[in-house]
Amino acid sequence: VSQQVLEQVLSELQPLCTSEQQFLQEFFWLSCNSVDLKALEVRVSIMSPPGPLPSLAHPWEATTQLLSEIFSCLEPELRAFLDVCNKVHPLGCLQVLVTLSDSVFGTWGSSSAPPSSFLHALLGNVLLLAKSNFNKCIGTLCKEIEEAKTPSRMRGGILPCVSHFQEFVALSEEVFQTSQHRGELDKAQLRLASSVFSSINSLSSANLKVNTEMVMMENFHHIHNFLRQKNIPCLEGKKREAKQRSKEHMEKYITTYPGQPLERLKHFFEGVKARLAQGVKEEEVSFQLAYSKQELRKVIEKYPGKEVKRALETLYRTLHKYLSPEKNLLPVVWQAMEQEFIRQYREFEDLIQRCYAAAGIALDFTMEDLLSYFNSVTMSN
Repeated sequence: VSQQVLEQVLSELQPLCTSEQQFLQEFFWLSCNSVDLKALEVRVSIMSPPGPLPSLAHPWEATTQLLSEIFSCLEPELRAFLDVCNKVHPLGCLQVLVTLSDSVFGTWGSSSAPPSSFLHALLGNVLLLAKSNFNKCIGTLCKEIEEAKTPSRMRGGILPCVSHFQEFVALSEEVFQTSQHRGELDKAQLRLASSVFSSINSLSSANLKVNTEMVMMENFHHIHNFLRQKNIPCLEGKKREAKQRSKEHMEKYITTYPGQPLERLKHFFEGVKARLAQGVKEEEVSFQLAYSKQELRKVIEKYPGKEVKRALETLYRTLHKYLSPEKNLLPVVWQAMEQEFIRQYREFEDLIQRCYAAAGIALDFTMEDLLSYFNSVTMSN
């Protein structure tokens, strides 16, 4: 509504100010280079209140002086209207900025003021105020995002700051869709994106009731998907960064996820790798008490094929429960999980062959079994 009112005001002001300017220039000979400045000052004094007159060194100064007197209340009223717009709607400054920018730079219909007009200069001053109001609004939003506390009962999902950023971008793109002057908006969107990224990063020190890596992964994934759909040039760098950050946190989430189906096997072979790194020979590892053939058999017995499959089913249900219903996020995470389990399986087999070759020890399930377990879980869900 405020935008429509401002557009109507400008559409009515433009012909009024233009005709008044033309009249003054013709009546007082202000468009003539050979004007007699003394006579001009006499004519100006007729239109001006008592008091000293400015030195009129140029016809344009005289025109501006006259119009400033005639329309003395115009700029204060426009400034007051901008204040009203800001109070009516927190983001009303968006629409005001677009309307004034397009009017001043000559891309807003028939109400665009000519560059040499009094109205153009006046609107330029008001535009500076509109930009200042807009930047203050963005600064406040950034501060709110960076200082927002993580919900104490948060169990996953999209963070409020991410939702607010998405809402702002969607609204601002709609408001600016026909504008050719995006400079201020581009800077604002980049500022907000940086604040959101900073807010997500701060989760690493938050005391969440869910896996922090999971929350960070899905929020960066959400931002990447959103920016990919919007295709905003100034945010291309942030889109790539969001994709990379999502990938990094997914890798950490997958490799550190508590309760993984092969957790004890993983822990056992991490110990084996540590001994090898310390210089223990491969053929001597099995003589280490904690990593003997007997201990390995005990661990392997904990992971018969049917138990691994059941554990994978439980893992999938857990992911489905806690991951937000993001488009394609669950399949992406599940596929990454499968690749990680395949990597682990190959690593386990390699270490068994290297350190326990003569013991005839093998895992209870094969690579083909593992693939069939994942395929079964995927098909049943």
